[in-house]
Amino acid sequence: MKKLTYTLLFASGLVFGQFFEKDKVFTKQDTLKGSNTSFRNFWDVKKYDLSVEPDFKQKSIKGYNKISFEITKDIADPVFQIDLQKPMKADKVEGDFPIANYKQDGDFIFVTAKKKFKKGEKYTINVTYSGTPVIAKNAPWDGGWVFTKDEKGNPWMSVADEGIGASIWLPTKDIWSDEPENGIIMKIITPNDLVGVGNGRLTDKKTEGGKTTYTWEVKNAINAYSIIPNIGKYVNFKDTFNGEKGKLDLDYWVLDYNLEKAKKQFQQVKPMLSAFEYWFGPYPFYEDSYKLVDSPYLGMEHQSNVAYGNGYTNGYRGSDLSGTGVGLHWDYIIIHESGHEWFANNITAKDQADMWIHESFTMYSEVLFTEKYMDKKSADLYAMGIRGNIQNDIPIIGTYGVRNEGSGDMYPKGASMLHTIRQVINNNEKFRQILRGLNKDFYHQTVTTQQIEEYMSSKSGIDLSSIFNQYLRTVKIPTLEYSQNGDSLKFRYTDGIKDLKLPLIINGDQTINPTESWQTVKLKKNTPVELNKNYYINYKKVQ
Repeated sequence: MKKLTYTLLFASGLVFGQFFEKDKVFTKQDTLKGSNTSFRNFWDVKKYDLSVEPDFKQKSIKGYNKISFEITKDIADPVFQIDLQKPMKADKVEGDFPIANYKQDGDFIFVTAKKKFKKGEKYTINVTYSGTPVIAKNAPWDGGWVFTKDEKGNPWMSVADEGIGASIWLPTKDIWSDEPENGIIMKIITPNDLVGVGNGRLTDKKTEGGKTTYTWEVKNAINAYSIIPNIGKYVNFKDTFNGEKGKLDLDYWVLDYNLEKAKKQFQQVKPMLSAFEYWFGPYPFYEDSYKLVDSPYLGMEHQSNVAYGNGYTNGYRGSDLSGTGVGLHWDYIIIHESGHEWFANNITAKDQADMWIHESFTMYSEVLFTEKYMDKKSADLYAMGIRGNIQNDIPIIGTYGVRNEGSGDMYPKGASMLHTIRQVINNNEKFRQILRGLNKDFYHQTVTTQQIEEYMSSKSGIDLSSIFNQYLRTVKIPTLEYSQNGDSLKFRYTDGIKDLKLPLIINGDQTINPTESWQTVKLKKNTPVELNKNYYINYKKVQ
């Protein structure tokens, strides 16, 4: 029953990520949201300077976003697309360049400039906005704002928008491939009895009349869906971690009645950071600190502002998603969402169709953390256990250019693919250096699937392309059919793509290279063949 429950959760998209859309018919609006169109391809966002003031009673918000950008090619009288989804509205649009007009059309603001721009020039557009944003029905999986109350009846507000986009509330250039590389400044305006917590570091706090303005600054590049205000009855405590780049500030903001529980549960943060710095390299945002924040929903990987809502229990809401018991030794949300600081926030996919880059590596980070925190046997057991949640419904890679995610299998199946690739490389230190190299060589960058595939093949010295094709682009899982006669082993692959190159180690140290044709080899031992269950393939003994 427990395994069935987890499977159903995965199938409905209710475990990880936001809802995965199946059989969607794409529209012009989808292309405007997901493509680098002529309204976007001539300007590069450098910084957001924004404010947000929520009204709990009215379930509304208001503020502004001053967008600093650089022109990337010579162009005359262009039209800028700023994204702001209905029912939010732009009250005023201003620029430090001549604007002929602007209009809000559906989920977009189109700003027509009256000027010739030269490559390298820098300007700003300031959008003042207001409205009643979409309210999340079940955050974080379906995006929107959350206006709720804590256990003591105090207002508690936040937003989750990875799938639907930050433009559900904030005027932005809402495409993953263009991050404000110079960071953000965010002012959160709250009633005096509440606290506003944002990304990065708190740089200023001013009280005037019945309101307090909290100013937060992020110095590094940040993906738009990570820009999140949290408003509630927060208290703060701090710690430090001595990491690879020196002292990392740890900043914890929790509801007042959770303080003692948080001080105990968050002791897992330092072992987590130690493990991930070992596997992935230095925490990517020392300048902005590491932060955990009590959230009115389960969790999200908001950069230097990780949302925590796991009830101060180990596992995933007290359960183990692997069905093995291993996951009950640590807090799923602390480990998984913090793993995203490396894969999603440091290395960000350019297109939502490549979201596996975020989720596959991060779910595999759970395995790597277990290996460092516990032992290799437990890690392998966990890796094999999560396969029970794989649906093999549609491919992991989605449709490009339309903000479309692939299958929710990007979590357990993607992690299983990486575990398989690790067996193929068959060198733990080389595998670790590849993971560290990814985070170093693509530091604070947006990337494509092709870049990740080519990097891993190049650094491993093994052509991994057919393995990526098998697991990312099909729903078929290779089956090794085999039969043994004494010390003779006969074998072949079925359900593999054409020319699949997925070698297997059997009996601990003997390598075979199955194809779709039958082959026979002599075993080093005249005993029942020992098959390695760490590969994500099926084994079928035949006569």
